[in-house]
Amino acid sequence: MGNLVHRLTALSLGLVVAATALAASQPRFRVTILSSAGAAGNSIDDFGVVAGSYTLANNAVHASVWAFGRQMDLGTLGTGTDLSSLVQWPVKNFQGIVSGISLIDRIDPNGENWSCKFFIPNPNHHVCLGFVWNPLTQKMRALPTLGGTNAFATGTNDFGETVGWAENTVHDSTCVAPQVLQFKPVVWGPGRDDIRALPLIGNDTSGAATAINDRGQIVGISGVCGIAVGSVSAAHAVLWQNGVAMELVNPNGAPYWNTPMMINQHGDVVGFAGAPNDPHGDFTPPFMWTRAGGWTFLPMLPGEIAGVAASINERRQIVGYSNDADGNFHPWLLQGGKLYNLNDLVLPGSGLTGPILIAFDINDRGEITGTSATGQAFIAAPVSGDED
Repeated sequence: MGNLVHRLTALSLGLVVAATALAASQPRFRVTILSSAGAAGNSIDDFGVVAGSYTLANNAVHASVWAFGRQMDLGTLGTGTDLSSLVQWPVKNFQGIVSGISLIDRIDPNGENWSCKFFIPNPNHHVCLGFVWNPLTQKMRALPTLGGTNAFATGTNDFGETVGWAENTVHDSTCVAPQVLQFKPVVWGPGRDDIRALPLIGNDTSGAATAINDRGQIVGISGVCGIAVGSVSAAHAVLWQNGVAMELVNPNGAPYWNTPMMINQHGDVVGFAGAPNDPHGDFTPPFMWTRAGGWTFLPMLPGEIAGVAASINERRQIVGYSNDADGNFHPWLLQGGKLYNLNDLVLPGSGLTGPILIAFDINDRGEITGTSATGQAFIAAPVSGDED
C-alpha cells in the first residue's frame, strides 16, 4: 500500500506541473507504429504499455501487449488455433495487469454467441470468458461466471479488482434471441475466485460493468437482457459506489445505449448516450459526467452525427471517435475546452499508412493509443513546441 501511495503522490505532483501547459497552443503528437496491420491499441497505462489485439494469418484475433519495444501475444484460454481473444477496454492500473475476453474450446450449449461476437470472430459459437493476464506469470487466468456460461472482463484496478459482466442461470423473457440467460454486472477479486454481482436500477434484470478506479467506484449499464450488448441493456448509465447503484441520468430521456466507457481517479465519467427515437444507436452523442457539474454532452467534429468518448485521464483530457453520415470515422482529442481531430495534430514522418481511425485510450502523460484505417496500432506521444 505504501508503495502505491508513493507512486500516486509522485504522479499527482507531475500532473500538477504538466497541467499548467495544457492548451497553451495547439498540441502536437509524434506517432510510433506498434504493429503494421490488423491490430488495435485499446489500452495504454502510465508506463506506456499498450494492450489490444492483432490478427493472425488464419484471421483469428489474439490479445496482445506492446511494452518497451516488444510485442507479446497473450494467446487464448483454449487450445484451438482458430480461437480468438482481445483486450477491448482501457485497463488502468500500475501493475501491468490487463483484462479482456477469450474463447475457450467448449461450445456454448445455448448457441448464444454472447457479447463477444461483436468484438472477435466466433463462427462456431465457442464459450467466451473473461480473463486477467499478469506480467509476472505471463499467463491468462479464466474468470468464473455466476453459474451461467459466458463472461466478459473490461478493467482491473491496483487492488486486484476486475469488473465486467457474467451470465447466471436464469432464463429471462426479456432476452432477445439468440440470447437466453440473464447477465449481471460483476466484480472479480481481490481474492482469486471471488465474484460478486452488483445491484441494478429499479426492476432491471441485466447489466454490465465497464470500468473501475482505485477508489472502488465502478461504472456501467443497467437494463433488460436484450442481446447482451448495449441497446436496451443500457437503459440506464450507472455509477456504483460502496455497493450502491446511482443512475447517471441522460437528460434527453433516451431509454437505450447509455454507456459509460471510463472513470478516472477523480470520479469523472465519459461515454456515449442514447438519442431519442434512435433505438439502433445510429446517433449516439458523447458525454461527460462529474459530481460537480452533472451530465454534459460533448461537442463533435463538424459534420459528425454520432460519437463515443472512450477514455479520460486525470487531467480531464478526453479521447474518442465519431462518424459522419457516410460512416467515415475520425479520432478526436478534447483538451482545454478545445476539440481537435487527432489526425491534424500528427507530426510528419509518422509511418502511418492511412489516417488514424479511432483514438481509444489516453494515459496521464497524454499518450494516446488506437488504430488507423489500415489497421496499425500506435502510440501518439505529445511533444513540446521546440520538438516540432
